[in-house]
Amino acid sequence: MNILSINNLSKIGREQPLFTGVTFGMDSGDKAAIIGRNGTGKSTLLATIAGVLQPDEGSVVMNKSAGVSYLAQNPVFNADDTIRDHIFASHDSPKLRTISEYEAVCAEMAQASTDGTVPAGVQQRYDALTLEMDKGNLWNYEAQVQSILGVLGIHDMSRKMGELSGGMVKKVALAQVLVEDTKLLLLDEPTNHLDISTIYWLQNYLRDTDRCVLMVTHDRYFLDAVCNNIYELARSRLKLYQGNYSTYLEKKAVEAEIEANTERRIESVLRFERDWLMRGPCARGTKAKARIQRDMQLINREKFEADKGFQFEVAGRRLGGKILELHNISKSFRKGYARAEENESAETAESPVLRAFSYTFSKGEKIGIFGDNGSGKSTLLNIITGSLAPDSGTIVKGENTVFGYYQQNPVFKDLSLTVLDYIKEAAEVIPMNDGKTLSASQFLNEFGFEGKIQHSMLSTLSGGERKRVFLVRLLIANPNFLILDEPTNDFDIFTMNILEDFLMHYKGCLLIVSHDRYFMDKVADTLFVLEDDGSVSGFVGKCSEYLEVREERKRRQKGESLPPGPSPRVSQGSTSAVLATPPSPKGDAAAASSPLKSPEHSPEAAAPAKPKRLSFKEQKEFEQLEERIAELESRLPVLEAGMADSDYTKAQKAGADYSAVQAELEKAYARWEELAV
Repeated sequence: MNILSINNLSKIGREQPLFTGVTFGMDSGDKAAIIGRNGTGKSTLLATIAGVLQPDEGSVVMNKSAGVSYLAQNPVFNADDTIRDHIFASHDSPKLRTISEYEAVCAEMAQASTDGTVPAGVQQRYDALTLEMDKGNLWNYEAQVQSILGVLGIHDMSRKMGELSGGMVKKVALAQVLVEDTKLLLLDEPTNHLDISTIYWLQNYLRDTDRCVLMVTHDRYFLDAVCNNIYELARSRLKLYQGNYSTYLEKKAVEAEIEANTERRIESVLRFERDWLMRGPCARGTKAKARIQRDMQLINREKFEADKGFQFEVAGRRLGGKILELHNISKSFRKGYARAEENESAETAESPVLRAFSYTFSKGEKIGIFGDNGSGKSTLLNIITGSLAPDSGTIVKGENTVFGYYQQNPVFKDLSLTVLDYIKEAAEVIPMNDGKTLSASQFLNEFGFEGKIQHSMLSTLSGGERKRVFLVRLLIANPNFLILDEPTNDFDIFTMNILEDFLMHYKGCLLIVSHDRYFMDKVADTLFVLEDDGSVSGFVGKCSEYLEVREERKRRQKGESLPPGPSPRVSQGSTSAVLATPPSPKGDAAAASSPLKSPEHSPEAAAPAKPKRLSFKEQKEFEQLEERIAELESRLPVLEAGMADSDYTKAQKAGADYSAVQAELEKAYARWEELAV
């Protein structure tokens, strides 16, 4: 069944068309995404399709019986409305009206029963709505609504919208579009402000639903799992690539190669044609006129521009022997106290966010922080950087350690500065690691701040643009310990690729909080997992591997109780992932509450009475040893063959190498056996 038909849609921006001639359709069950660089008009196109904005040309035709639900990037709401009012605001759906009234009368019944007696009027309304729910067979639908609200963490429906944090407002808006009885979902950045677990749930929900979905998102795993069509908005045109995001990348690579080859052939032809034109040919003949016209069309054609593929590595700042040590860090929030990162009240009288957490950082570590919303991820970062004091414990920072802290909502001291002047405050010339230098203006160009926008005041930028310029300044300041709190919000995929490449080659220490699994998988090889009780566990492996381990544990818990101790090894090709949860000796309350400790501060080593379990860093070393042993063993047969070479010099070198590899292998075996006990 056809759900959506768009014909010749056009919209003019401030200086030029955002999109022109957009024509496509969607049928029931289609899942598509619009991708493109920031500023190309993706959100504008989605809002135009939703009817929030009017097109300059063209038409949008919806199937009247289908209905449409639209999630804006920045949802509009009435501050005085309750969450229930906002979610069930759709007056076009009799089902939702009935469910809304039923939920409201249930709340009244619950309140009245605590007061003693239920008024007759309330009881009558409850009976009537129960009958209506029966007639409409709405119980399954109501259960789905409750399930969606529960997953999104929406429990108190009486709270005012004006009291909620930005992240909670987005969740309520998402809940509204998901519970509506419509066949078309238009979603603008639906994963923003969601934690990784909720994104994983939403991904599966959208993949399995029979509703038609058109969305704008930069989450590449999300695109891969949900979409069967990708629309790229570039150069004011919308182009369809059938398949998911991985298929899109393959097709783009082939397309780029073809276009580059075509461009080379045209330039080759034009070299001869320009010479002919320079000789001033007589244009009286029909053939000569046609040739000149064809040449001018080729010269004035829209030229192919390959992605710049900007890569940079600023000149590194040296780290000292001591980088950063955390000793028994604890933090709790009293009931009613707003947590720094979520602006949500703690649920208990004394809610622990961190409990006796100790860790010693080493050079080159790249650690992702995993936890549900409200688990204390940003709190941990604020304590490390000194912007929030712990309740107990100490932090020892190395003399040469220089933090670079990217916060979710960066603060600018002077919004009257231009973008270029703001960057120049940090550095007018940026030295690269390869010896080259870039001016502040050139550096901004590579991050999408081209032309007039460099001379615009910070106050005129959008929220996403301010975050991007803050990140640029942070990187050129050249810190040796980067701390990034949700750096990928409001960035397009192109900018994220640049940032990922930088972080993968970054020589300093790195701590990241991000809901983007693709980003986390590329740049972090270890996780701090913040548990519900305030403890911190370690996981050696990628974020996606941890999610698989956690899902496997959930499946096993449904069928049987899991034995205590570390989770089973999970193989992913040549990579293995192990959840590190070392035990604590009796009486050591601090250690019991914080299973993640570095070896030099771990009391477990002094307790030989029980079988030893590995500390977090020992587990990491154990994983690296397995890989190293496999590598060394694979070299031995090659060296054995080399020892039989007819060239004596080569054979002698192969023999020496063989002895060295054997010696290293024996040491590795010994250490592996020591850790495996």
